[in-house]
Amino acid sequence: MSSAVPQLAPAAAYDFEVARHKLNDCRFLPAADPLGVPLQADEVQLRIDKFAFTANNISYAVFGEAMSYWQFFPAAEGWGRIPVWGFADVIASRHPQVREGERLFGYLPMSTHLRLLAGKVSERSIQDVSPLRAKLAPVYSSLSRVLRDPGYFPARESEQALLRPLFMTAFLIDDFLDEQAAFGAEQLLLSSASSKTALGLASLLRRRRRGEVIGLTSAANVGFCQRSGYYDRVLAYEQLPALGGGRPTVFIDMAGDGGLLRAVHAQFGERLRYSCMVGGTHWRQRETQHQLPWPRPEFFFAPTQLRKRQKDWGAVGLEERYAQAWRPFLLSVGAWMRVVQRQGVAAVEKTYREVLDGHAPPEVGYILSLT
Repeated sequence: MSSAVPQLAPAAAYDFEVARHKLNDCRFLPAADPLGVPLQADEVQLRIDKFAFTANNISYAVFGEAMSYWQFFPAAEGWGRIPVWGFADVIASRHPQVREGERLFGYLPMSTHLRLLAGKVSERSIQDVSPLRAKLAPVYSSLSRVLRDPGYFPARESEQALLRPLFMTAFLIDDFLDEQAAFGAEQLLLSSASSKTALGLASLLRRRRRGEVIGLTSAANVGFCQRSGYYDRVLAYEQLPALGGGRPTVFIDMAGDGGLLRAVHAQFGERLRYSCMVGGTHWRQRETQHQLPWPRPEFFFAPTQLRKRQKDWGAVGLEERYAQAWRPFLLSVGAWMRVVQRQGVAAVEKTYREVLDGHAPPEVGYILSLT
């Protein structure tokens, strides 16, 4: 385990990095003065104000190589900058349609600052078209102009940073499963049921009523998941055998626990109609799966379904459908989520280790700031 927190001046710029293949190792590195190099045409300099950190960000690190998450914000060989969702303010701009002082929401690094090349600027968003990010999924390079965002509520910025990106994933999984008529399943089984993505998905699946929505979680989190009101039933992992294997089942795996995945496939056999891999909250238990009983687990990549629906419904149609799903969920989260705000390098490292080690309480949502 390593940690290198430099003694930095309050106004200094710096980045938080983790070792790609040893996630326990992390460090803070001083970054260049954000305004020390003059902006080029269409460049915009951001100061990152605050961002959410959840188990979803650990999944970004776990799947960093396979899903190209490390490529968004480069680091030294062997190191990576974990992407987060949060808010940033424009402190300098050389794009005629982007003004200083504007507030943006989007996909950011765990850093104090970010410089981007603005392109495809619309009333509601700014696309970073810098050569590195232009090659990656557009959903991750688009920043929302919050004052023109119909889903933005100034008093709910923390909830937006914590839940909106995760809920978008949940929304797209729910849409995909509905499109497939839930593969004829009578029950939908979600692992890591206390995770915020799973809670959002459970709320949507239960509204559809395509089958019984069952959460799997640790024994300590059963009560919390039940109190959320999103599940028809919640079981501890060791109670999985009690479900038997006779009902057609869809498994949505938020945990990334290879042993659990194997156990589910073995228990349900041909009754397992679809196996969907989403996250990696149990990253230490990951293992390569060979010779699993059919069906082969399929990784759900949200941008693929997003692009499909943008084509089917158009950008405005997608936004309207998403807003209809998002608003009731947002109104319900106060019953189970408590926002905790932390500031400074020591607090960011502490939170990273808590979430990495699985010690973050499920009812807590962390909002972090490096400045």
